[in-house]
Amino acid sequence: MSTPVERSAPLPDTPGTTPPARPPAGELDAPIRSKELFNNRACVFIEHEGMVYALRATRTGKLILTK
Repeated sequence: MSTPVERSAPLPDTPGTTPPARPPAGELDAPIRSKELFNNRACVFIEHEGMVYALRATRTGKLILTK
């Protein structure tokens, strides 16, 4: 079994900015539905640690993440 890890809000990118508010405890592990994420778009761009990734859904329902 794995040990639960306490999650904290990410540090702000810019000094003087406020980190985002933490969601209620029950929502920390709540899944995000792909329909909500894509919102009728073919591709979603995700910025992570200074890199931009493209997330696409195929016609067969698979997800592809590329740099």
